[in-house]
Amino acid sequence: RSQCTILVTGETGVGKGHLARWLHDRSQRADGPFIAVNCGAIPESLIDSQLFGHSRGAFSGATHDHPGIVRAAEGGTLFLDEVGELPPSAQVRLLRLLQDREIQPVGHAHPVEVDLRVVSATNGRLTEAVREKLFREDLLFRLDVVRIDMPPLRSRADEFTGLLAVFNAEFATLYDQPALEFEEEAILALRAYRWP
Repeated sequence: RSQCTILVTGETGVGKGHLARWLHDRSQRADGPFIAVNCGAIPESLIDSQLFGHSRGAFSGATHDHPGIVRAAEGGTLFLDEVGELPPSAQVRLLRLLQDREIQPVGHAHPVEVDLRVVSATNGRLTEAVREKLFREDLLFRLDVVRIDMPPLRSRADEFTGLLAVFNAEFATLYDQPALEFEEEAILALRAYRWP
């Protein structure tokens, strides 16, 4: 229920986004929005405007004010997936958000205060990116207040049976079918799988 910034690390597919949503749902901000952004999916030329907003006339084609994704998360949680993919200009703006709780939309004369919690995730090694000058060290310091390392399923064999039961029930409901029954041989085969 803390307000602190959280960095979730782990391989692709381990459930970092699910964990971020779970954290939001149990936080003091659970009644606010949960806004998830894949930082690698927004073109570099649009990321500042998309994340932090812009004023009408700020650039060619800006025909109206756009509040931006960050302001859409006001009162809730902003989840930045693949935060290591942010270009340098967005890293500077994100640092200001974390330090001062304000943003400067493109073309705005004055900063705008925002009230939200930031949870970010990466499947890469941000420390290495800092060494290679691809990621700001001061931003990593601000993002990495609490770190949660998500291990892959192959290293969580003790959780396998419980996860199998949960997903079995979930898919049975989703597809309006009876739950599957698994032979012991099938469970052993699933446990032996490498789960890349």
